Amino acid sequence: MTGPLHRQDRGQPIRLARSAVATAGAVDSAAQFHRWFAARAAADPTVVTRIDFSDLINWRFHPETGNLVHESGKFFAVEGLRVNTSFGPVPHWSQPIIDQPETGVLGILVKQFDGVLHGLMQAKMEPGNHNTLQLSPTVQATISNYTAVHHGRPVPYLEYFSGARPDVVLADVLQSEQGAWFYCKRNRNMVVEATGPVPVRDGFRWLSLGQLYSLLAYDDLLNMNTRTVLSCLPFSGGRLVEELPSVQGSFRAALVRSLDTEQGALHTSAEILSWVTGLRARREVVATRITLPQVRDWTRRADRIEHDSGAFFDIRAVAVDGGNREVNSWTQPMIAPHGLGVIAFLAARMRGVLHVLVNARSEPGFLDFVELAPTVQCTPDTYDQLPALTRPPFLDDVLGAPPDRIRFDTILSEEGGRFFHARNRYLVIEVDPLPEPDSGPSRYRWMTVAQLVGLTRYSHYVNVQARSLIACLHSLIAAEDDRVETRSSR
Repeated sequence: MTGPLHRQDRGQPIRLARSAVATAGAVDSAAQFHRWFAARAAADPTVVTRIDFSDLINWRFHPETGNLVHESGKFFAVEGLRVNTSFGPVPHWSQPIIDQPETGVLGILVKQFDGVLHGLMQAKMEPGNHNTLQLSPTVQATISNYTAVHHGRPVPYLEYFSGARPDVVLADVLQSEQGAWFYCKRNRNMVVEATGPVPVRDGFRWLSLGQLYSLLAYDDLLNMNTRTVLSCLPFSGGRLVEELPSVQGSFRAALVRSLDTEQGALHTSAEILSWVTGLRARREVVATRITLPQVRDWTRRADRIEHDSGAFFDIRAVAVDGGNREVNSWTQPMIAPHGLGVIAFLAARMRGVLHVLVNARSEPGFLDFVELAPTVQCTPDTYDQLPALTRPPFLDDVLGAPPDRIRFDTILSEEGGRFFHARNRYLVIEVDPLPEPDSGPSRYRWMTVAQLVGLTRYSHYVNVQARSLIACLHSLIAAEDDRVETRSSR
């Protein structure tokens, strides 16, 4: 478990917040960035093609286990998981799942220019991105990548993160990934500050924190790994309300106030921790690894493994040619989900401070059984296959929200290295204060943003979807009004 900031600078959180709202001091203008990114996308020669499993190179169904594995024994494997649970309307099932025991590094290198912190970002191709190119952290690599199992090129800038001095580390924590598709997967999320000159390689660009947060208004631009690393930055509202007079009395004022301490919180952080610990102690989900052929109600075909209902997701195979990766071409399996997901926080102003309604969610791939999730996290189309009673609480509140209560609304992609065209609609919706559901052991709590961000300093408390929404909330601090103007292709 990683504790508070390594740096001894007590002013660090307010320095981060001020950089996020700074309207001047960026190395490049927004227009310059967009021209650069468009040129990178136009020049990217990558072609991703769906193929049959028999056309995979260096991947095979293991003759003894039947699991889909890489011949090196590295990277990841697709195997089976049997799930039994005492919570929810579906007590047991089995499914394919990705087993990737390696811990990757997701790192953003930051540097101060003219008093404003910038991140060194990469325009990176991932085979699962529906638009091919998205903005990724400085470093995004698994152990197999940076030890060159694929005999590819070295990972640029890795040396800034391996063995970084404690005094330049702004954030460093192991965080989970999707517990429905990964088995106990974790990545090391890092933010490291450079103190000397940094060469800017081809495909990389310095962007101010404010510019990064503004790009969250664009569909499918900031990739999932960028969002999760940004969420780990500790912000402080400090005197920002007074420094930003336009926010007075607004949703954003309540948001800025919620970045500091527990003042105004409905529950103390100790109460929140006790609640999570109690739910974890119940062990409502038991997940047992099984072989892929032992998975029931799923059928393997020439080009996919699919659920017999046609719902949920498929296991697919793809061939990748070209691009700006460590190797120029390869093949691999991927999870291909069905339908557009909905990820949403309901938010309310209470005691002058913004609270978000979090859900203590169990997923079979979680290492510690329960993590804090958004109010709603689902793919609505899935529930056409399930009993009406399984429909998630608050989903209809989200889908039926009046436009004037929607504070954030953008379609963002999930991790494109393992998931094929996995996209979710991320929303923040302001509501009047609602009571916390109290049927059984309550799975919901109102928390301030500071309380939620504080838990990102520790492993396995805040799930990856909620971490993305934390970054979206931070982007609202410097917005021109109480909602982000979405730049959408919809």
